[in-house]
Amino acid sequence: MPPRAAPASSTLVPVPTRFFVTSGKGINKTSELNAFDLALLQAGIGDANLVSVSSVLPIGIRQIDRVPIARGAITHAVLARYGGGEGEVISAGIAYGFRADGQGGYVAEAHLHGTQKSLKEFLRWRMQEIAHFRGVELRRIRYRTEELSIPMDHYGVCVAACVFLP
Repeated sequence: MPPRAAPASSTLVPVPTRFFVTSGKGINKTSELNAFDLALLQAGIGDANLVSVSSVLPIGIRQIDRVPIARGAITHAVLARYGGGEGEVISAGIAYGFRADGQGGYVAEAHLHGTQKSLKEFLRWRMQEIAHFRGVELRRIRYRTEELSIPMDHYGVCVAACVFLP
């Protein structure tokens, strides 16, 4: 049996206690970067300094509704992002689920050229692999996805994020 992780109170690194899931999409004529900025703003995380993290939900973490984040706050998130150009259909999303044994959970992120339906199938497979690699069972898997059909002469970006909070 593998050793258990130290309790959050005994670590030197902050362990998140809450998270929310959000998504957005943006379209812009000027650039993909501007479309990305619009997608982040729609998701409610456009004024945060995002730090990419891997996909582990700590023991005892709880999901909350989306809350405002202070401008400039260093914000840890699992982020799925995908951009494209005119005439393309793109999708980005995350899946997340808690372990059946109550020992936290996992998040998977993905993106692709194609529909939310295809993306959700891929995310389901990824979550099954995560559980299989660890020899655990997951409770219900939840999804947050965005799909965008990009108009002619435009750029577009889809984002989905699991945002961690103290």
